[in-house]
Parts: sequence; structure tokens; C-alpha cells
Amino acid sequence: MNNTLYIVVPCYNEEEVLGETASRLKVKMHSLITEDKISRDSRILFVNDGSKDGTWAMIRDLCAADRLFAGVSLSRNRGHQNALLAGLMTARGRADMVISMDADLQDDINAVDQMIDEYSGGADVVYGVRNKRDKDTFFKRFTAEGYYRLLNTMGCQVVFNHADYRLLSAQALDALSEYGEQNMFIRGIIPMLGYQTSTVMYERGERFAGESKYPLKKMLRLAFDGIFSLSLKPVKLITWLGVTLLVLAAALLVYSVVRLCMGHTILDWKIVTISVWGVGGLILIALGIIGEYIGRAYLELKGRPRYHIGETVGLE
Repeated sequence: MNNTLYIVVPCYNEEEVLGETASRLKVKMHSLITEDKISRDSRILFVNDGSKDGTWAMIRDLCAADRLFAGVSLSRNRGHQNALLAGLMTARGRADMVISMDADLQDDINAVDQMIDEYSGGADVVYGVRNKRDKDTFFKRFTAEGYYRLLNTMGCQVVFNHADYRLLSAQALDALSEYGEQNMFIRGIIPMLGYQTSTVMYERGERFAGESKYPLKKMLRLAFDGIFSLSLKPVKLITWLGVTLLVLAAALLVYSVVRLCMGHTILDWKIVTISVWGVGGLILIALGIIGEYIGRAYLELKGRPRYHIGETVGLE
């Protein structure tokens, strides 16, 4: 059986946690090699996403000390999804299966064993899914679960409580490489591939060190990327909202005419002002949504590369 594994780990300013991450992953990889679950050609591939600290220097030192490690450095910061994609595409053609995970040690690395077992059983895509969020604050839990529900409501097929901890087979990687959009929302693209899937449940731990690279602002940006990349429902909602407002305006006109015929004054100017402001606000929101789609289409037409690789180590 083909069993070369690459673990792809995007990194951005992770010097505080990278040493411990490398140490734990090394132990796990040696354990898998000893159990003959993966080949000795397997690698841990760190992807430096234009870090401003000593992350890349640490990756180079790791690669120089142990051939188990390999590294890719992007020419500048391109964001988590592009860094992840760069790692996946670098592993493509070198690995039979690829597991992606974050560098913060919150993903349970012991779930890797189950993922490989599912792959051996015929799964091309194995999702790592959180089984609970007890350690999250109420705000974090509320916003995170609301995020997945919003995406599914808007027509984006995403796996609930799954981020980017997953296994992809070589076949799934080849299929992913055919998607060429600029703003790729990977966790929304994977379910569209259509290959056999499986799920591994795990408990997400505390971050070992450093700060989260996904504050609320970036989470919202990621949600918008998912919606605008995978769904046309926002545009359809604008249409139905316009129809609803037109019906309400017609009803209000009839009501005003009837009141005028009965000798009453027409609606107070305050209500008219509120109506104008409300409709004006909705128009601006509609223009913003349409503009977002047009802007993304404009970027797609340019066909610019999603990232440039500046340097690689350990891949010779």
C-alpha cells in the first residue's frame, strides 16, 4: 500500500510554539513509522507565511538537523488559506496522503492515527471534527457555531465544527489543484470534490503558547470569503427584499390615499423620513454586496498567482 504521509503546517509568527510543535510531531511520526503505518519518506512540511519573527530561521534549523522536516517560505504574507494551499500543492506528487493542521498544538495529533486508518479503509477525505467546545468562552462558542450555521444557511456546504484539520488522499489533492479561483475557501471546496469521506472526532486543546491568529475580525473576513466564494444567495436575497419593499410601498400608498379621501392628513413627515433612510440604507447594502461579487470577479479575470514561493528547504 502507498503510505507516504506529509503533514502540512502553515506558520505565521509561531516562534513561541514551533519548537514544541516540531518535537511532538516528530515523536508522532516516528511512532507511525515504527508501526509501519507510514513510509520513511514521510515528512513534516512547515509553510512560512511571511512571518516577521524568527519562524523561518527555526524551520531552516529543524530541516538542517533532521531530514524528517521540510520547509516552504512564501515571498510575503498571503494569509492562512493561501499558505495552506501552497503547502498542499507542494506535497502533491510527493505524498500519498496529506494531513493539514495548525501550528498552535490545539488540534489533537493523536487523531492522526485514526485518520490514517480511515484512509487505509478507502476514504479520500477524512475530516477532523471537534466533539465539544467546553473550553471556549460563551462568546467564542456562540460566534463559532453561528459561523457554521450561517455558512450552511447561505448555501455553503461546510462540515460543522471542522476547520482545516483533515486528511486528503493524492487523488483528492489532484482534484483540489483544478480549482483555480483567487479567493479559495478550502474548507468549502473540499466537500465539493465528491470523493469518499469519513470523520474523526477529537477534543481541541488549549493553545500551547503565543496568541491566536484568528481574532474576530479575521473570522468575519473568512466567513464573508466563504459566502461570496460559494454562494449566490446574498444576491437572491436582495431581489426578494426589493420585491418585499415594493409591495410594502404599494400598500402604504393605498393606505395614504384612503386616509386622504376620508379627510385625514397623510402620514407624518417623521415616518416618511424613516422610510427614506431605511430604503436608502438597504440600497447601499445591496450595492455593497453586488460590488463584492463584481470586485471578486474582477480579481479572477486578472488571473494573478495566489502566492509565490521564495525558498524551500528539505525537499531535495
